[in-house]
Amino acid sequence: MAVGKQIATWFEGKWHRGNVPVIRAADHAAWLGSGVFDGARQFEGRRPDLDLHCARIVKSAEAMGMIAPVDGDTVRGLLEEGCALFDKNDALYLRPMMWACDSTPGIIDLVPESTGFALCIETLPMPEPGSFSLTVSPYCRPRPDMALTEAKAASLYANNGRIMADARKRGFSNALSRDFEGNVAETASTNVFAVRDGVVFTPVPNGTFLNGLTRQRVIGLLRDDGVEVVECSLAVADFQRADEIFVTGNIAKVMPVARLDDRELSQTGLSRRARDLYFDWAATA
Repeated sequence: MAVGKQIATWFEGKWHRGNVPVIRAADHAAWLGSGVFDGARQFEGRRPDLDLHCARIVKSAEAMGMIAPVDGDTVRGLLEEGCALFDKNDALYLRPMMWACDSTPGIIDLVPESTGFALCIETLPMPEPGSFSLTVSPYCRPRPDMALTEAKAASLYANNGRIMADARKRGFSNALSRDFEGNVAETASTNVFAVRDGVVFTPVPNGTFLNGLTRQRVIGLLRDDGVEVVECSLAVADFQRADEIFVTGNIAKVMPVARLDDRELSQTGLSRRARDLYFDWAATA
């Protein structure tokens, strides 16, 4: 099911309108999960860090063992071309995808040269702050020796999906998930930050979650603005004691958290400052 009402799909050398089929029944990805993707955004006519997102899809494909059929610059050029099919003020979700088509005679592993490639652009409004809430998930992130955690791999998102589904079933927007040592890693779909006594804390990348591009951008912007940002191991209790919590990710970019379990949280202060710094930067990027 598509997430947007208007869709443009690039596949096999041209743009198509709508949710075009791209994976066949016997493709490796269809039954053995070799798909990778990335996500970028257009809002207010801007596409922040698009070059980094396009470079990352190639790296994800290589981590999965595939040979990417295009480079990052080509992906970026095609996405910019596709964005021109929409109104310049539309909020868009930009998703390049790669997957393996063929299996080796051993069946399980993929043929690196058989990589398929498509782009999907969908209209998707930017979420507004206000009611975003978190709980704590009973499900953990896989260790790097258990899954391809260095790639933005579709196969990882079954676990993310159950984290999200469990949170929503209990009345929350998302949930903190822990790594194999019991420390907070991220949420089902975002990186996460805790604010205490004017200092911003965030889990240090340890291979169990992606070091998000928006995460990196926000850390840099805060530090440039004189805010102390500490990357370290954080327990659930550190978030329970936080003055503020905010999350970063591709869909909303920076989102203050209104509630962790039954505790209301401030959405001003450094949460608002981080959001303002990001959107001010994006307006001129």
